[in-house]
Amino acid sequence: MGRVAVFLLGVLLWGFANAQNFPSKPVKLIVGFPPGGGNDIIARLVGAKLQEAWGQPVLVENKPGANAIIATELAAKSAPDGYTLLVGASGAMTFNPGLYAKLPYDPQRDFAPVTMLGSFPLILAVNPGLAANSVKELVALAKGQSGQLNYAAGSTPFQLAAELFRLQAGVRINHIPYKGSAAMVNAAMANEVQLIFVDSGPAVPQVRAGRLRALAVTSRTRAPALPDVPTMAEAGMPDYEVVLWTSLFAPAGTPRPVIEAIHSQVVKSLQLPEVRERLAGIGVDAVGNTPEQLGAIMKADIDKWTAVAKSAGVKAD
Repeated sequence: MGRVAVFLLGVLLWGFANAQNFPSKPVKLIVGFPPGGGNDIIARLVGAKLQEAWGQPVLVENKPGANAIIATELAAKSAPDGYTLLVGASGAMTFNPGLYAKLPYDPQRDFAPVTMLGSFPLILAVNPGLAANSVKELVALAKGQSGQLNYAAGSTPFQLAAELFRLQAGVRINHIPYKGSAAMVNAAMANEVQLIFVDSGPAVPQVRAGRLRALAVTSRTRAPALPDVPTMAEAGMPDYEVVLWTSLFAPAGTPRPVIEAIHSQVVKSLQLPEVRERLAGIGVDAVGNTPEQLGAIMKADIDKWTAVAKSAGVKAD
């Protein structure tokens, strides 16, 4: 017992010493998506502010592919010292566990939550030529044309958002896979599919131009970018809510003092007006919660989306 106590004391002192000197070398942010996407924009925006505050390079490393599994596995196996962090999207951290029979990482076991960087709803949008000007009209149309309406999904979160709608509305709609949000939006505008659940970045300009019709947003409150568009609850589906997020994680085993040092500076960065305005411009709400709050949200989301995937019979492998 004495040896264990000495070891634990040594680990604690090592953690405090590292936190006081952190960072003393470049920090790497791993992103599971290509440059230019929402997660990449968030990583680079926050990373630039951290670099200014720390006086050390903060480098964004893009490792796209396999629904962000490649990047997430890489981050999970990195040294737990705070110098390699994961900018993890809710898809990789809370959707994938219910979709894949085997993952090379466990989001709860292999990572230490730091803070949620930003959250955002999806938009339920349809082709303007569709005879549906509201969610209720869309549900009625889908029931009247059972199995004839198609939806596009560029990743598993968009697919499960549509499947949750299908289950709650009691309709039959067909999944058509596409690569990414832009391809989904283009498919809906071309009437290759009739409806999509998509993030605001690629959708809002097309809605404002009249090339898409937004029927609802999936959060509990209306989106500032589309203030006239109702929430799903206002549109007649009170139990429907989908909010996606991008968060910062460290490999499990990273000393708590190091986590706290990173958390403190990231939250300060997220509170800067220019950061909040830039995030709002792409439809993202800056968050900056505690590690414990992020951990609780992650667990609840894993439980929710695992149940949806099971009920919908959706599997990624």
